[in-house]
Amino acid sequence: MSKRKREISRRQFLEGTGAVLAVATAGPALKGQLSSASPPVTDSAASGAPSTAIRLVVNGTEHRLDVEDRWTLAEVLRDHLGLTGTKIGCDRGECGACTVLLDGRPVYSCSNLAVWADGREVQTVEGLAQGEQLDPLQQAFVEHDGPQCGFCTSGQLMSAKGLLTRNPRPTPHEVRSAMTGNICRCSNYNRYVEAVLAAAAAGGATTPKRGSGRSAQSAKPSAAVAATKSRRGTTIAAASAGGVR
Repeated sequence: MSKRKREISRRQFLEGTGAVLAVATAGPALKGQLSSASPPVTDSAASGAPSTAIRLVVNGTEHRLDVEDRWTLAEVLRDHLGLTGTKIGCDRGECGACTVLLDGRPVYSCSNLAVWADGREVQTVEGLAQGEQLDPLQQAFVEHDGPQCGFCTSGQLMSAKGLLTRNPRPTPHEVRSAMTGNICRCSNYNRYVEAVLAAAAAGGATTPKRGSGRSAQSAKPSAAVAATKSRRGTTIAAASAGGVR
């Protein structure tokens, strides 16, 4: 025979319910006391991270900054100097969208701490053009349909600039080798190579000549060049000025 279920009187039921209500009412008050005893970490507390005073020369302008030791060069350029032309793609030193020149050599700014750049010169894509005058390399990118979506363009430009600075007359193989660290999801690699070779053939003139030094395979009628400039000029300008993040 199964045991008879234990009967609960009305008094016992009310006493049990009252205990539950008392605990539920006291919970928020107890939580508030615990919160006041152990306040959450605030921004002011986080600011206690180790920091270092550094000096950077960015695009010819000197900057003196207090930076946290954990900040990357990309963070400082974008978030503290407002130079958003430097893009962050993979954020792990693989895609090349964040490429800048550090003392004239291309580096991934997402993989270099800002403190490592203390006392050194940095050039970003914003430092290529002179006012409204595009750099010959930028002009070559426009004429050869280099930019597609435009996100990787600033990194491609800086890697190419670093190459032409140390090797003004590269071969096609040398251009491809130098640009290997820059990924283009639009797969526009051949146009980038043609643009770099064209800029090299132009000799880095201050005022680039339209169509000069262009390869026979990529030669276009003047009307096509004009159409290309109209379609791609906005992308280059956006990349140079920071543009879309």
